[in-house]
Amino acid sequence: MQHTKCLYYILLSAALLQFESAYCSLYDFVTCGSVVKLLNMDHSVRLHSHEVKYGSGSGQQSVTGVESSGDSNSYWRVRARTGVDCTRGYPVKCGSTLRLTHVATGRNLHSHVYSSPITNLQEVSAYGENGEGDLGDDWKLLCDSGDSADGGLWRRDGRVRLRHAVTEQYLHVAGQRFGRPIAGQAEVSAVVSPRPGSHWTVAEGIFVKPNESPAGAAASSAQSGSHDSSEL
Repeated sequence: MQHTKCLYYILLSAALLQFESAYCSLYDFVTCGSVVKLLNMDHSVRLHSHEVKYGSGSGQQSVTGVESSGDSNSYWRVRARTGVDCTRGYPVKCGSTLRLTHVATGRNLHSHVYSSPITNLQEVSAYGENGEGDLGDDWKLLCDSGDSADGGLWRRDGRVRLRHAVTEQYLHVAGQRFGRPIAGQAEVSAVVSPRPGSHWTVAEGIFVKPNESPAGAAASSAQSGSHDSSEL
């Protein structure tokens, strides 16, 4: 009898561990529809935008890097490439082309052949209205090679680069800072080849859970107090 009980508890423990592992793995990846803050790993600034236009170049809404972790203007929604919809909650594949839409203004992370104001590299701006712009809003997600073991999915803690789909230049921070009216914020630009300043990771986020309805995700988040939510 004692032997049977021990065997029962061993099997139960193994089943619980397997369930816990599978459950936790759902939350390891960035999913379509999630809202994230991207941190530049070399300069410790978050990708940011606001209702301040460049005084040169395209004159479009500026994109910068800020050190603050609490600024709501650093939230970007993860979406499929221009003209395509992705399924909410599905993990984003490495190598896919995507858009990042600035939550506060509804404009997309964008680049084109204008020069950036400080370094004269390729300008990065926020463009479009209500989340719709043009092909200059598309970026290819390039994950570090170590993430290939996870089925080629964008890990929340992974290092990634974003390569502009049209000009093939990489989202980058060189370290130079602006003066007024956005004093202390870092210039964000695009560069021809990957280099220090072009690695990014997810610092904070509001994540849509895989295979869960919006109502279910909201209820689960409210009960647990987590940052996993579908209220986007």
